[in-house]
Amino acid sequence: MSREDFPRLLFADRFGNIMDHPRLEMVGSEAGKWRRLNPDEWIPLPEGSELFVLPGRLPVGFDPIRKRFVVLSQNPYGRDATVQAVAASVAPAHTALLSTAYRTQPNAPVLPLFSYTAVGWFRGQFVVAAMRVDPDERQDVRYLNLEKVRQQANLWMKRYRHNRLIQHLGRCALTYACPAARNFFLKRWEAPLPSSPYCNAQCIGCISLQKNSPIPSTQQRIRFVPSPEEIAEVAVIHLKKATRPVVSFGQGCEGEPLLVASTIEESIRLIREETSSGTINMNTNGSLPRVLEKLARAGLQSVRVSLNSLQPHYYHAYYRPKGYTFENIKEFIIVAKTLGLFVSLNYFMLPGVTDDPAEVEALERFLRDVPIDLIQMRNFNIDPEWYIDAVGFKPTGSPRGIKAWMERIREILPQIRFGYFNPSL
Repeated sequence: MSREDFPRLLFADRFGNIMDHPRLEMVGSEAGKWRRLNPDEWIPLPEGSELFVLPGRLPVGFDPIRKRFVVLSQNPYGRDATVQAVAASVAPAHTALLSTAYRTQPNAPVLPLFSYTAVGWFRGQFVVAAMRVDPDERQDVRYLNLEKVRQQANLWMKRYRHNRLIQHLGRCALTYACPAARNFFLKRWEAPLPSSPYCNAQCIGCISLQKNSPIPSTQQRIRFVPSPEEIAEVAVIHLKKATRPVVSFGQGCEGEPLLVASTIEESIRLIREETSSGTINMNTNGSLPRVLEKLARAGLQSVRVSLNSLQPHYYHAYYRPKGYTFENIKEFIIVAKTLGLFVSLNYFMLPGVTDDPAEVEALERFLRDVPIDLIQMRNFNIDPEWYIDAVGFKPTGSPRGIKAWMERIREILPQIRFGYFNPSL
């Protein structure tokens, strides 16, 4: 293939203006190791994605004439000397195949809690090293009417002044652009039921609470425990009116919902007294297997367990659990399947880490021992270098590649589905 058949490197000047390089190819990174893209590893930038300029990081491209990687240190157009790397945060339902490639300069700040996918320019459009993993359109921005969200959120916040949870969801929709909160006010698909201000983990990448950290949280954690009646009111409204309705405990704006299990149990009973429609789901760290049976008996139908790694030492280094261990998570999933619940893994995807040989082997062992239904391939919202340093990640060989990783799981465990969202059952 000629060099015109590959995307070109993107970079930004000191003002944040993004440009494509006249000669260098776009490349990607796998846990800090640069490599060229394969022809099937890029797609047009999905609508709803965002572009980021990465301060203190020099972009890396590939010179097809000299056949080597090049760290770009100057603007080839001569406008100024400063250049910065560029990355994309791809829209929901898409998973990164490669992170953006850069060289970090001394004293560069830690990147905020977003994902950083490789992005380039190809034949007049932005392209990203990513793939769509879920056909569900519930968070596609082409179906999002922001003016209607604003109108409905303000209307409902006035109408339901007595319900603190609806007030909280209004702020989530209008201030933090939460897709789930927006969908609640649009009466469609999955709606959030944040309930717990408490947590029994201290995740280094927690998006709702950061203490003594070089990065801020991206949203404010809920500060109260809603009453069962407040939760049920939100859920019943949604389950009765929405298209393919799902309501989910355990959101980015809260801690661990299992810690308020008694409140949630009562709210589920109230919900099911009013309607049998839709799916009641919980997103959780899976730390407390003993409380699951009561929730299932009340009417909980599915659980999604979040994991950064299937290797206990990396799991503990990231989650820093308080009062539970990785073994409790395995027990939780086994109990959930025994109770007939649908089980998903919310697996944080980071190219070069997730598909490292030792991680792939750990995942295969786990899936053979612990039955699940779905792997949700969520992009890891974290500075890759910061994460690698924080957990002490050491590669054990060449990465398998995210696509090859998926094919391997399909081959040995064909019953397991891949996706991005909690399904409506």
